[in-house]
Amino acid sequence: MIKEKSKRIDVYIKENYDYSRTEATKLIDAGLVLVNGKKVKNSFKVTNEDKIQIIGDLKNEMSFEPENIPLDIIYEDDDIIVLNKPSGMVVHPGAGNKSHTLVNALMYHTKNLSTESGMERLGIVHRLDKDTSGLMLVAKTNKAHKILSEDFKNKRVKREYVAIINGEFPHNKAYIDAPIGRNKNKRKEMMVTEKNSKVAKTHVKVLERFKDYTLISLILDTGRTHQIRVHMAYIGYPIYNDPVYSNKSIGNFGQYLHSKKIEFIHPITKKHMQFEVSLPKEFADFLAKLENNKL
Repeated sequence: MIKEKSKRIDVYIKENYDYSRTEATKLIDAGLVLVNGKKVKNSFKVTNEDKIQIIGDLKNEMSFEPENIPLDIIYEDDDIIVLNKPSGMVVHPGAGNKSHTLVNALMYHTKNLSTESGMERLGIVHRLDKDTSGLMLVAKTNKAHKILSEDFKNKRVKREYVAIINGEFPHNKAYIDAPIGRNKNKRKEMMVTEKNSKVAKTHVKVLERFKDYTLISLILDTGRTHQIRVHMAYIGYPIYNDPVYSNKSIGNFGQYLHSKKIEFIHPITKKHMQFEVSLPKEFADFLAKLENNKL
């Protein structure tokens, strides 16, 4: 039990444990500090009725390091970074991935990254799958992070993807409204299911048709894990070369899915911003090969 009344949790840890205030902040952000069995934020004020627990070792939990990995930065200021993530790069450290992630690269690039999502997800406001390439928004300050998170939640951030799918898609446009949840038999995979699922909606537009393949544009109304990949596989037109949701995976590039365009209001300056990036070389080269079989 603690003796002080109404003191910030980070200040309390600094004064009562062998940690600096910066280290106390990292512990709290990493979820290693519990107050009455629950995780709290740095601003939480403890009272003499609260029970404080530190449930992990800072050095062990924070073992991932900055790495000098080149980043394709499209735009950067004091508050945000817009970058083009390559296919094959994991976004943040996790089980089995403590290094070579986007977060490791960002830590080397700048000391200023938001901590809103915890220390293992520094700056990360939203994700792309490992083998999905393209535009991502990164927050350098907690204020920018909070505003961008609300913008994503309220559909104020617009993203357009392009993909190559297996098969000749018969419609010019389609709207997929199918709930997505965890695959109970394969816990790393998602699936369309009514049980323990969340609403998932995807707009599809055909750009070009080829023999056995179709180039499509996709816009999401929701942002579920693996949403595009699951939805397209569900309707019988999986993303080409998807190692998880397609039976026609060839080569090591991963799924031919690219976050091409992003449009948003700058969280601090309120300026309208829009960015677009070209396809990765592997994607563009395969598309060039298909040009000879255009329908």
